[in-house]
Amino acid sequence: MTTPLCANAPKGVSHASYHPKHAPPYKSFSSYVRARGPVLLRTARSLTANPSDAEDLLQTALTKTYVAWDRIEDHRALDGYVRRALVNTRTSQWRKRKVDEFACEELPEPAGLPAPDPAEEQVLHDAMWRAVMKLPDRQRAMVVLRYYEDLSEVQTAEVLGVSVGTVKSAVSRALGKLRQDPELVPVR
Repeated sequence: MTTPLCANAPKGVSHASYHPKHAPPYKSFSSYVRARGPVLLRTARSLTANPSDAEDLLQTALTKTYVAWDRIEDHRALDGYVRRALVNTRTSQWRKRKVDEFACEELPEPAGLPAPDPAEEQVLHDAMWRAVMKLPDRQRAMVVLRYYEDLSEVQTAEVLGVSVGTVKSAVSRALGKLRQDPELVPVR
């Protein structure tokens, strides 16, 4: 059975739910939402993991835009205004999220593992350093910068004055040699 439509109601709105006082005062807002809605929804989806949350986020941002519609001077910049509303709304939601804690019979953490023996850790550290010292100078420098100094590949390349590809290939070869080192075989 089809529901009769009110002659004055917007297309697709049933007579029972339409009342003229609910008609949007800004026809330009309605046309803007129809024209730009899909693009704005893609932006909202990029801000959330759940498509339903993205729709809610967009709805909230559009509501804020609607409320400010008569204060927006440059309607050519509406996309930027709505995107800013999306980001601000998402940030507010993220800040307001509540983390619930529940008391339970068992602790969620697994039984504590015994602390590693400091002497064994030192033996492992020494074996690793001896293996690194066996590497050729250039590979050793790249491994030390990448993993001991925690530099990125780009930063390592800049420090050594080589290309990023050279750093990648040299570090790969060095790690291969370290995997084959007999002193480190028990570690794997």
